[in-house]
Amino acid sequence: MLTGSGSPRTQSVSIFGHTCDMPIVVAPTAMAGLVWYQSERELAKAAAASGIPFGAAMQAISSVEEITAASPGQVWFQLYFFGENEQSSEELARDLSRRAWNKGVRTLVVTMPVPGNREYRIRNGFEMPIRYSARNLYDVAAHPRWTVGVFARYLAAGRGPAFTNCPVYHRCSILSRKKPLGLMPGLSWDHIRRLRDTWKGNFVVKGILRPDDAILAAKRGADGIVVSDHGGRRFDSAVAPIQVLAEIVDEVGQQLTVIADSGVRRGSDILKFLAMGAKAVMIGRGLLYGTAVGGMSGATRMIEILRRELDTVMAMTGCIHSRDLNRDYLEISGSWGDHDRRANAAILGDAGSVSAATESEQLAEAKNVTEQS
Repeated sequence: MLTGSGSPRTQSVSIFGHTCDMPIVVAPTAMAGLVWYQSERELAKAAAASGIPFGAAMQAISSVEEITAASPGQVWFQLYFFGENEQSSEELARDLSRRAWNKGVRTLVVTMPVPGNREYRIRNGFEMPIRYSARNLYDVAAHPRWTVGVFARYLAAGRGPAFTNCPVYHRCSILSRKKPLGLMPGLSWDHIRRLRDTWKGNFVVKGILRPDDAILAAKRGADGIVVSDHGGRRFDSAVAPIQVLAEIVDEVGQQLTVIADSGVRRGSDILKFLAMGAKAVMIGRGLLYGTAVGGMSGATRMIEILRRELDTVMAMTGCIHSRDLNRDYLEISGSWGDHDRRANAAILGDAGSVSAATESEQLAEAKNVTEQS
């Protein structure tokens, strides 16, 4: 408190040699194009206007070519190893990475595959191909704004929503009966190394939750990692990234750019991750809420909410520059090592554990509007 510097607070950060206006990267999110017509392009444009990178998902509705053409900003590309066998999977990975490079992408985010048992998707029939039921057909009919404004517009454009980054012979639509490619069996660090050898840009490994895996990523040539449990949607007993972030940063923070995601909903969450040692955070779900409400303008609004929230908590801690945040700004309570995920990192400042109720209410309102649309 009472730092008396007279300098305005700043959130800018350098990531892989590029100055970003905020320590945020838009997380790659599969099928994000279903929340708004061509929403991946809309969100990419909002990210560019806000001075932050956009992560294009491999399983996006818009292709990497369409996204890079729409956005003048930094576009990162997420890559999974999909394929029936090792050879076809590595060939597809090399082909997709070449396509991304040729369109100006300079950061590749290789995501570690995590088999999951998404019971809610089985229950809702939201699979590829989609499983029709009275329940989901009623759900579509009960949301005419989405049906007409999103789904019907894709059909009118001559194509159903599909994974357009996949080659035509592997491409599937949510309306087709064709099953999508599965994850490559037997993925190892050797495959990561071989892909690294062919990629000339920044190479990021996403899905790290252990210090020893972070060390292996560095040894295989990674420039950065994302400490992530994929939003907690895959394995409900997985450790939360905030619980292991500090240990991972202590091991590889001098070698790698460490980014973190999962559970970032407001500016105070961003500050906690930065204070634990992350260079930046990835955010997916919250930005999709804004995009679902208003396309580019809704996404821009959500980014601005997070910007103001982070500025508020920085003011309460007396921190002028986000890069100066460290663990001295946090009071750690609870156990980080056991199964209790309620362990809390409270922010030390004028108000103790800082909150920004007005902004969080706006986030909740955006989510509520989305669910009703």
